[in-house]
Amino acid sequence: MDLLQRAYSAEKAAAFAYQGHAAAVKNTNEKTAISQIELDEWNHRKTVLKIMQQYNVEISKFYEFRFHVIGKIISFSCFVIGWFMPFYFAGRLESGNVCEYFRMMHYFHSLGIKEHDAVLYEMGIKEKEHEVYFLEQIKTNKLLPFFEKVFFWGRTDHANRSFNDVELEHKYSIEDSEKYCKKS
Repeated sequence: MDLLQRAYSAEKAAAFAYQGHAAAVKNTNEKTAISQIELDEWNHRKTVLKIMQQYNVEISKFYEFRFHVIGKIISFSCFVIGWFMPFYFAGRLESGNVCEYFRMMHYFHSLGIKEHDAVLYEMGIKEKEHEVYFLEQIKTNKLLPFFEKVFFWGRTDHANRSFNDVELEHKYSIEDSEKYCKKS
């Protein structure tokens, strides 16, 4: 299943990117938080691999190569593009990743499989927590309004412009989480 293969490899790219991001920031609290997010991404990768193995889904060599290169490029770029852009683009990326796990849940449900609900829910919520963390770091930055207009993510007039419909303050239960991410 392509969705699993892509998620597995994309988690590596994200982890690599966060290695560079954590190394590039000077603030100790930011460094610690970003390093924890990197660990979360490695754990997501392990979890996705277990699901793939259960269904004999092979790792895509193409995705592994592609996302390896992407992750390393992003990691390096964190040292040259300043403080704001790594936070902005990490948040934007995480915003899109939230639905990746809920869509997997939808797919498994279409096959009558619900055994992965808890872990997929947890990973989707964790991605949302990452998105919120990155947005919180930049919410008052003077560059945010410009980037919101160009890249369509952020906080406009204090409303959250997200690529998902998950709200941490008003989460659905695992049983009701099928309602998340129904739009493409």
